[in-house]
Amino acid sequence: MSGFAALLRKELLEQWRTMRLPLVATVFLLVGLSSPLLARFTPEILRAVGGDQFQIVLPTPTAAAAYDQLAKNLGQFGALVAVLLAMGSVATEKERGTAALILTKPASRGAFLLAKIVAIGTTLGISTAIAAAGAWFYTLILFEPLPLGGFVAALVLQWLALVAYASITFLGSTLTRSALAAAGLGVAAFIVLGILGIVPAIGRYLPTGLGAPARALALGQPGVDALGPTVASVALIAGLLLIAWLAFRRQEL
Repeated sequence: MSGFAALLRKELLEQWRTMRLPLVATVFLLVGLSSPLLARFTPEILRAVGGDQFQIVLPTPTAAAAYDQLAKNLGQFGALVAVLLAMGSVATEKERGTAALILTKPASRGAFLLAKIVAIGTTLGISTAIAAAGAWFYTLILFEPLPLGGFVAALVLQWLALVAYASITFLGSTLTRSALAAAGLGVAAFIVLGILGIVPAIGRYLPTGLGAPARALALGQPGVDALGPTVASVALIAGLLLIAWLAFRRQEL
């Protein structure tokens, strides 16, 4: 793994220089702030739209509804961001010929790949943390406080799911020179995993299966079994990166 530290520093600076980190963090902050607001005021908006002609009966908004709105927004929008961050990470470097130039220095191909996925995970992690802070603060104001420790653990699981989607797209970016093809693989995987997640026998061990234990942790429910889904997702990410490395080390750049 020679050269990893230098390559990681380069990738993190690239995330900042290209405004990917600030932009993603800002948008995630808006998602975090807007989720409790949507949970709080959507019933009133629907009643106002319905007017006197329609009687709309909706449950009273709660902190659980605020978290559900946040999880939905992060799960859908965050997965799209993960795909966008990873789609050109390796493919664009190969297409432009910069990958060959970087690897002429004393740096291994494994370090090259690891630095890229760690930088992507860092961007997603910082952005998720910012979204979580905004959502927790607004939930505290509009509803009641959620257990801070459980809420943080829940967002770690949400972040892990996003890294899994990024890793799938990252594998596609490693295998091809087309960022669009890598993005197609990431989007297809998101759809397929969403369908497979409905199957109870395997759904809880997919990245989509992290949602249930994350919700239980965020709401402070007892008896949460998050170990199985967490280990399965970590193993999936590690397996995808291993395949990417095995493929990349044999490629002509």
